[in-house]
Amino acid sequence: MLRETAKGRRPVGALRRRLLLEAPVETPDSAGGQLRSFETVAAVWAQVEWLSGDERWRGERPEQAASHRITLRWRAGVDAGQRLRDGDQIFDIRTVGDPDGGRRRLVCLVEEVSR
Repeated sequence: MLRETAKGRRPVGALRRRLLLEAPVETPDSAGGQLRSFETVAAVWAQVEWLSGDERWRGERPEQAASHRITLRWRAGVDAGQRLRDGDQIFDIRTVGDPDGGRRRLVCLVEEVSR
């Protein structure tokens, strides 16, 4: 883990990974259902920390799931259901929190699933 500075803040260099914040968009299909796609909301600087990994079977196929903690500068409108993307890596946001309530940073617990 990165050390915090004397005032309890992470150094500016800790947020060195550029991610895209994406929100779901649902459009009606011709069969009466909904198609879900994602559109980019913003580009953000973040710190990505691996927490744990797991393999599970879904539909008789193995999946690898990894949990990460992603820290970014505070911004309104980030919530579960959205996702963060780094190229082909997609991180589904599960929970979002402001650790000290000071609106300085957000901590997102995310899951990355690869098939």
